Amino acid sequence: MTWTLPKGTPVPGETLEQTALREVSEETGLQVRIARPFGSIAYQFVQQGTRIHKTVHYFLMEATGGDLASHDHEFEEVRWVPLHDAVTLLTFETERALVARAADEIRSPAGGPGGPAAGEAAAGSPRSGHSERVETAGERR
Repeated sequence: MTWTLPKGTPVPGETLEQTALREVSEETGLQVRIARPFGSIAYQFVQQGTRIHKTVHYFLMEATGGDLASHDHEFEEVRWVPLHDAVTLLTFETERALVARAADEIRSPAGGPGGPAAGEAAAGSPRSGHSERVETAGERR
């Protein structure tokens, strides 16, 4: 089973923050607020003979409501797990490293937002058998 952090493609006119809030709500069923930006991951892959360059922007967020049972059913399962479990649960090393860094920063004296400071993160497993859920030009795979 593939486990990833929520992510998605902006719709025209949307800011990165608006995209993040919408995608987390759609994919996890949770309502969240952004505490702060938390870096990005850039990668590339080939899809149907075309090289695709993609950058995913991440944010530290605090859960403010919602219900995991309301998640987008393109995902087989969605979980809210302790950060130390997310570090081992996530499929991709780049996301595991990102969550480990977030856990380190949250444990620092400065702390972090209420949701992650409580030591938890949301992760989902796509219904498809693909190794990665990719959204590009409105197409999902």
